[in-house]
Amino acid sequence: MSNRVSQALTKLFERHRIVFWYDTKQELRSDFEAVSVPDVEKLEIANNEYGLKYRVLRESPEQKFLLYKEGPQPEDLDNWLLDVQLAHGEFRTDQVAIWLSELELGLEFAEVAQAHTEFFQAIRRKEALKKLLKPDDTAGQLRLKMLAVCAGSEPRMDSVVETLLQQLAEGRDDGVRLIERCGLDGFLWEQLTRFYGYEASEPSLRDFALELFKSCYAMGTDGEVRLTGDALVFLKRWKDSRQFEKGFETLSAECAEVLGIEQDLGRRDFRDLVELDYFRLIDQKIISDLVRAVVGRTVTSGDVALWVRQRRQGHWYGEFRHLYEAIEFAARFIQMLSEASLNMDSLTEGVQRYSRTWFQLDQLYRKFTYHVRMSGQASLMGELSERVENLYSNNYLLKLGDAFQIHVDAAPRWEAYPVVQQKAFFEHWVRPYLRKDKRICVIISDAMRYEIGDELLGLIRQEDRYSAELEPALSTLPSYTQLGMAALLPNKSLAIADNDTGTVLVDGQSSQGTTNRTKILQAALDGRGQAVKAEDFMQLNREESRELLKGHDVLYIYHNRIDHTGDKMHSEGQAFEAAEQTLGDLIRLIKKLTAANANNLLITADHGFIYQDHELDESDFLGDAVSGDDVRYRDRRFVLGKGLSTSPAFHHFSSEQLGLDGDMEVQIPRSINRLRLKGSGSRFVHGGACLQEVVIPVLKVNKKRQSDVSAVEVDILRGASSVITSGQLAVTVYQSAPVTEKVQPRHLRAGIYTQSGELISDSHELSFDLTSENPRERELQVRFVLSRKADEANGQEVFLKLEEQHAGTSHYKEYKSLRYLMRRSFTSDFDF
Repeated sequence: MSNRVSQALTKLFERHRIVFWYDTKQELRSDFEAVSVPDVEKLEIANNEYGLKYRVLRESPEQKFLLYKEGPQPEDLDNWLLDVQLAHGEFRTDQVAIWLSELELGLEFAEVAQAHTEFFQAIRRKEALKKLLKPDDTAGQLRLKMLAVCAGSEPRMDSVVETLLQQLAEGRDDGVRLIERCGLDGFLWEQLTRFYGYEASEPSLRDFALELFKSCYAMGTDGEVRLTGDALVFLKRWKDSRQFEKGFETLSAECAEVLGIEQDLGRRDFRDLVELDYFRLIDQKIISDLVRAVVGRTVTSGDVALWVRQRRQGHWYGEFRHLYEAIEFAARFIQMLSEASLNMDSLTEGVQRYSRTWFQLDQLYRKFTYHVRMSGQASLMGELSERVENLYSNNYLLKLGDAFQIHVDAAPRWEAYPVVQQKAFFEHWVRPYLRKDKRICVIISDAMRYEIGDELLGLIRQEDRYSAELEPALSTLPSYTQLGMAALLPNKSLAIADNDTGTVLVDGQSSQGTTNRTKILQAALDGRGQAVKAEDFMQLNREESRELLKGHDVLYIYHNRIDHTGDKMHSEGQAFEAAEQTLGDLIRLIKKLTAANANNLLITADHGFIYQDHELDESDFLGDAVSGDDVRYRDRRFVLGKGLSTSPAFHHFSSEQLGLDGDMEVQIPRSINRLRLKGSGSRFVHGGACLQEVVIPVLKVNKKRQSDVSAVEVDILRGASSVITSGQLAVTVYQSAPVTEKVQPRHLRAGIYTQSGELISDSHELSFDLTSENPRERELQVRFVLSRKADEANGQEVFLKLEEQHAGTSHYKEYKSLRYLMRRSFTSDFDF
């Protein structure tokens, strides 16, 4: 006891020169005699008040005194030392007084301490509370801070509730039980009524959670609302909290079951739900209905894009992202195909029209198929997948293949002037750099067909200080790896080797493998050329990669992921995943090259491919057997040999017609038909003359010295009034221009704030990434729900702020703001 008395007195003497100690129960004399406080003189009050007064005020006006009286404090009229006592301090020795003294709280908080004695029994709780206290705390703020200590949260009501709900979600009730033990539960329910309008005859945390989800869902639909707008603000903050989102998800699922949300959603139109995200079931309902709507062609692709964009802000979007993306790509594919005309007047026009527009259908199909696979929801997407697959295979791939085949059959030679032929690649694209004494790096990605090259173009252009252009080239026939790779090297003549390997000779030299390709480059470049595999180059450190570039005028880098995956029977179904990975690989490769001082890059492919995701019908395979005097080499899309028998199922080429030396003959199945090949897949194929196989991308990439990327501008459109009169504010935010590769999206946080910077509404995370040329389609409607704190700002100016996050930090800076006058009447309490 004496140690605690000593500590308490020492604290009191930090604030007072004279401290009175009344030993009311006459039981602490030994403590008084034992206690010793540095620089403090102890005196006893015993009918000597006048002498004491003279001593402490006149004789020693600087000295600190502890004045002890055995017995209670006299009545004020009989207390000669009352004036001194009132001007200085009093040391009380009852338990409550000691607690208040330890916490440096005044006696006005005695009632709070008396009411919650259990709280103060634990030293740890008192220490935690002491850290939160401020000199101007009220009794209510003290209780709120005690609640926070019991819950283990920050001293804000929303934080207390979030923490308690998290514990409830985890099946724990330690926070609530401690609050009850400390007698703070009454205060907790009072605050839930005050803040959120929660009232119940037998309040409980689980009942509050249920009412919270019920009322907030009702606010967005047409149900009965019992809580205030602040409850909605709280729920939105809670679900967006990184720390507590798992608890939100657990309780959301439990409450959805109790409230029968699944049954309720069943009778609603998904269009009325696109702004709600309090239950995972809402996403499932919207996705399920969207799939049906896209299959039934009852919605436009523009509408689907708009709804998907709205869902992107939702809590569960990350989990359902692949499904939403797949639906959007399917809608775009179906609409584009319905508007497409797959006609052409010549082989050249076919190549040109493909490289301008038709390739997008292959791209949309690939993106759709990829996202369906990544979603893992084959059953849910079954009907839509079947619809897209049938349209792609029958209405697009087959029709386009048949239409193009007519011109392939009519062409005396394999060419599509003015489209550059693959075998002219080195002279047309590489040689100009050498003439200007510039080094050039060529990346060749095996089977990166034109539509993948187009997506790569967009990704490169998004990167700061990179410019890129895309042109089509016509690959050699047959469109297989050995011939395509050979055609990209410097060459005067190309010939398929006169054996059964399919190997291709460049100027008489084998072009198989990087060693042979290096020899061909060095022969053409006086030793200043090199071929290297992409994975080997990526292993080099910066110094090694710079040395490699410095030593050569031309560097050919070979990347192989798509073909490596698609050409194998067991992995051909992952061809589109391989395409996605390839895009990432190539961006990393480009950045590594430019970091090693390569400013000029060319990216191309040896050939393209055809891919159909579903198993093929028997009709897709040729019944005709390959025959002839000497069949040398056969694949799924071509045959090499001599004296090959003609057949209506095949188109027959001589080497001369294909621009090749030698007398090897080539046969290619017409349109998209395949040959059966033992131990080989059939969904991913190339070698034939379809546009997807023979139109290859050539990208010219250049690294600039100056930044050329900006973020899109965003404006707040003021409505008819600048006065807020109700509990909600609807605002239109406008993206001033379409997003392009160089005008990039902007991500903002929006909320309504007081002049002192306090948030008085819910907060919205907004993404401005719209690409539409139509200004109306770049408007975003945002609805703010005002909190109770908005009442305190009545009659004052408030600010609608758009804020942007500082890159790489959790800090925000103001981007734009708009002033409003808050003028709410009492009727605004009845908004819901």
